[in-house]
Amino acid sequence: MTIKQRILKSAYPFLMWVSGLKNTSSKIKVNVDNTVPQVPIYTIKATLINDSQFPMASLKGKKILLVNTASDCGYTNQYEDLEKLYKMFEGKLVVLGFPANDFKEQEKDTNEAIASFCKVNFGVTFPLMKKSSVVKNAAQNEVFKWLSDASKNGWNNQAPVWNFSKYLVDETGALTNYFDPSVPPLSEEVLKAIE
Repeated sequence: MTIKQRILKSAYPFLMWVSGLKNTSSKIKVNVDNTVPQVPIYTIKATLINDSQFPMASLKGKKILLVNTASDCGYTNQYEDLEKLYKMFEGKLVVLGFPANDFKEQEKDTNEAIASFCKVNFGVTFPLMKKSSVVKNAAQNEVFKWLSDASKNGWNNQAPVWNFSKYLVDETGALTNYFDPSVPPLSEEVLKAIE
């Protein structure tokens, strides 16, 4: 862990406290009409951090929490809570991490270095995908194209606003929630949406 990462780790509780002072409801989007996707998420394939193919269809029947991540961000400590969430709902929920260097170049490392960093510092065992772009552009990751395009997912156009934006997909493949990075993975809102 670099000096910068140690500083960010120690500042994380304060960052979350400050974030919590703002209205949480404005940081969450919900599929209130239970709109079904126009394009099934299960038709998409992702690439794991070790370059293996990961068909989203392998997750049918489980909830999926998809998170864009970065190693040098004030929210990086969320890796620890995401791992707790993954273990807490084992068999019911799969957390997928998507490392990206889109926000202030906070993920400059190679895929191998990212995987090692996450395992050593946060005990991450949930699947990590190959580093990619998650913001709307020509190179946007296919999964994030689906998550941020209402013509595909049925209702949501919200792309990640920063590292650790979270999207929840239910057991049928419907996108149910978007959570701003400042909404902690173990917050009441996230837990309620998963349960």
